[in-house]
Amino acid sequence: MLNISIESFAYSEREILQNISFTLQQGDHLVLLGESGCGKSTLLHLIYGLLHLEHGTIHWNKKQLMGPTHTLIPGEPFIKLVAQEFNVMPFISVSENIATYLSRQDSKADAVRVAELLKVVDLEDASETMVKHLSGGQKQRVALAKALANEPELLLLDEPFSHIDSFRKNKLKRNLYEYLKENNITCITATHDSDEALSYADEIIMLKNGTIETSGKPEDVYKNVSTEYQASFFGEMNLLPLSLFSTTNTSEECILFPHQLEVTKKKTNLQVSVKKSYFKGGFYLILGHWKGKNVFFTHSEVIKRGTVIQLQRK
Repeated sequence: MLNISIESFAYSEREILQNISFTLQQGDHLVLLGESGCGKSTLLHLIYGLLHLEHGTIHWNKKQLMGPTHTLIPGEPFIKLVAQEFNVMPFISVSENIATYLSRQDSKADAVRVAELLKVVDLEDASETMVKHLSGGQKQRVALAKALANEPELLLLDEPFSHIDSFRKNKLKRNLYEYLKENNITCITATHDSDEALSYADEIIMLKNGTIETSGKPEDVYKNVSTEYQASFFGEMNLLPLSLFSTTNTSEECILFPHQLEVTKKKTNLQVSVKKSYFKGGFYLILGHWKGKNVFFTHSEVIKRGTVIQLQRK
């Protein structure tokens, strides 16, 4: 459905994207994962048609999208972009905002559609509230519902949950991505939230300095991290000498997540002094020191500060 081939893109003389190529099938969800300034938003704006792409091509169903230089109004009609700046009208109600793009020829059908989307974004109780009275997170949800009103073929989301409270965010993600799957809507989400990427993406593309750092299915990206940058998106990590866990004398280092280390009673090469235990609900994240270096591991119970612990690789 979507075929991206970008040799390069630059603002003036500053290159933002280089060598970005991928395809996305209908109904799939791609997550662009990366730190701020890595090019995620720029890539979304290129796909939508807000920016002109001189060195590369973007195709949808084998038709090349030509960008703003070939259209009177920038932006493809079958694509919707929910940007970080909310596209909402403050002086009308939530329901009226969502209905903005509807035909208004069948008021009953429009009302059913608006009610459906209010449920998706959990704003049923605020349907008649004027948007200017909403919180930032509520406005973000209005923007999401508004983008879905005419059921786009491709939905582009730029940090779509950044203003939404944590207790509501998980439910909204489930509702939204389930709705997109049920309606076979292709979606690209730009985010730095690894939980979002691992839980809801069909594919992940991790960007660094405008290039593809790594890509693949969420399980493969997570299990095959090879750099500190890649691992940093998935929480605390340890960069340790591989020789600690091998009889082979090597100068190589390995990346291990906290759950990949465990406490043992036998003597090992990794002996840490506990500095802090962080309660995480179902487990504790333990911070230890080894030769002046932080080492994180998980444990079922709190461990007293100063306790010396032997660790091994699971």
